Amino acid sequence: MITMFAARISCVLAVLAPVVLALQPTHADAQGQPAPVQRVPTYTEQQEKINAWTVGLAAGLIEGAPLRLAAEMARVVDDGDNLHVLPIVTRGPTENLNSLLYLRGVDLAIISADSLDEYKIQFPELRRHVSYLLNLFPSELHIFVRPEIQSLQDLAGKKVNFNTLGTAAAYSGPLIFSRLGVDVDKTFIPHQVALQQMRKGDMAAVVFITSKPVDAFLRGQWEPGFKFLPVTYDSKFEDYYLPAVLEAAEYPALIKPGERISTIAAPTVLVSYNWPGGSNRYQRVARFTDYLFSRVDKLQAAGFDPKWQTINLGATVPGLTRFPAAQEWLERQGRRQQAKQ
Repeated sequence: MITMFAARISCVLAVLAPVVLALQPTHADAQGQPAPVQRVPTYTEQQEKINAWTVGLAAGLIEGAPLRLAAEMARVVDDGDNLHVLPIVTRGPTENLNSLLYLRGVDLAIISADSLDEYKIQFPELRRHVSYLLNLFPSELHIFVRPEIQSLQDLAGKKVNFNTLGTAAAYSGPLIFSRLGVDVDKTFIPHQVALQQMRKGDMAAVVFITSKPVDAFLRGQWEPGFKFLPVTYDSKFEDYYLPAVLEAAEYPALIKPGERISTIAAPTVLVSYNWPGGSNRYQRVARFTDYLFSRVDKLQAAGFDPKWQTINLGATVPGLTRFPAAQEWLERQGRRQQAKQ
């Protein structure tokens, strides 16, 4: 009996022996040496890592279209530690150029092209320091007037509203009227308030500078005679502006079928400081450019701003040169297309 029990114990030990050996500590553990652990990065190392590929983008007012476009770009190009875009709320697209030139941490900005005009005297070589990546969308000039106003000259000395300070209309509007040679009584109140004053006869006109169509003119009910004034595109606008039209399909209640109202548009542009080639700041913007241009089709999908569907990567911007990495990307794509043919 004892012999049989001993035999069974021997069998069990034979089965368990390999398992016991596998579970025994290594030589290093047996000697009391701890297993190696992964080193935790220092604060400085972590700081350098998170900043290495972070790009600051001055966007605009929180309620404006440029900030929305900036947030969508940031979402599409995000690549963890390899690329991180920070959209920045600012005082508006005309202030963004100032942020790009002087504010630390800003690599890119969304601006109105005519904001360059403000720096002609204080920064005469500005165009050497700023280059564009993308012509985002045109912001059309809408001069909406009461029935008794028949021409631009009729607005001389009368109250014209240019929206609140910081908006494109508040900067570009007075600049355009100055070029037109029409001196008006400028006001800077919310357009919703100004439109109500127009109905009462207390305001002669409101000036919108934004991408068409404008909801206020689609939803509002207007008495006969309220209309848009035409603006002719000529040499005084060639430096920053583009020709544009307002059509009946866009404003059926205000423009007759087949009629087209001539106007101008201020390009809304994504620009970069012209960092020295090879510098870290240049490399960040170059990577951003590559990601954005390569993924623009994702921005044109449902769920993103409809303006992306009209984006032309090759569109130029009056008065500025293209950022070198953007030009190189377009040239590479051109060569690939030729190779396929």
